[in-house]
Amino acid sequence: MTATEPVGAPIAMPADGPQLPADAPPADGPQPAPGATPPRTAPRTQPRTPLIARAAAETVGTAALVAIVVGSGIQATKLTQDVALQLLANSTATVFGLGVLIALLGPVSGAHFNPAVTLAEWWTARRGGAGVNGRELAVYVPSQIAGAIAGAILADAMFGEPLVKWSTHDRSAGNLLLGEVVATAGLILLIFGLARTDRLRFAPVAVASYIGAAYWFTSSTSFANPAVTIGRAFTDTFAGIAPASVAGFIGMQLIGVVVGLALVAVIFMRGESTAAEVPAA
Repeated sequence: MTATEPVGAPIAMPADGPQLPADAPPADGPQPAPGATPPRTAPRTQPRTPLIARAAAETVGTAALVAIVVGSGIQATKLTQDVALQLLANSTATVFGLGVLIALLGPVSGAHFNPAVTLAEWWTARRGGAGVNGRELAVYVPSQIAGAIAGAILADAMFGEPLVKWSTHDRSAGNLLLGEVVATAGLILLIFGLARTDRLRFAPVAVASYIGAAYWFTSSTSFANPAVTIGRAFTDTFAGIAPASVAGFIGMQLIGVVVGLALVAVIFMRGESTAAEVPAA
């Protein structure tokens, strides 16, 4: 998640190595979305992290994220009966925890922790852009779901709750489903907008801040993540969601992915490059 050097700027080299001219192109092209596979036409300058390491990072990262969400919700309900304070504590812990996880694991797997993001990258790659391929998609998504379930169980264990108790928190109302479309579309727009504008270095702060804000401006408190949605069904605590509501939430999240990618395509539309005129000899 680093920016490329601007065109025309000198590129630093070791003292004993050659110096590139100031007008040389940058060593790397625009950065792909988090964790993306480089375009198939682009040369790879360094080996990628092994897929097993990336899968482990996605599993651990998603588990930690759900443990933070569920655990902070349990802690909040133990400390206060004020629902507003409970949500404030829950969202604050999530913002800081998510930012740290993205900063830590982003260089390994891209820190998706979210099948919606992984699916959006896969679709981008199918259309010739950067993104995970089908094999990586098939590894990332189960890793994220397994991690989410493990994270919910871990949080329950830490607070002495039943390890697995299906949530009774119904979230099937239409306004909540609309909130999930909005939350997920905004998340996809943010991530892929940063990628299109070569500003993924801001992802840890930007993504965490967006999720924290979406806790409050969406009616659903911004799940925006199919894996997290599944994991939160395993706990009958503050952050839980009834199993009967899971399918509706995931369906709306997938619609949000489509809406988000459409917004990226329109807002960050790539302009056509024009060849410079060459003066006659």
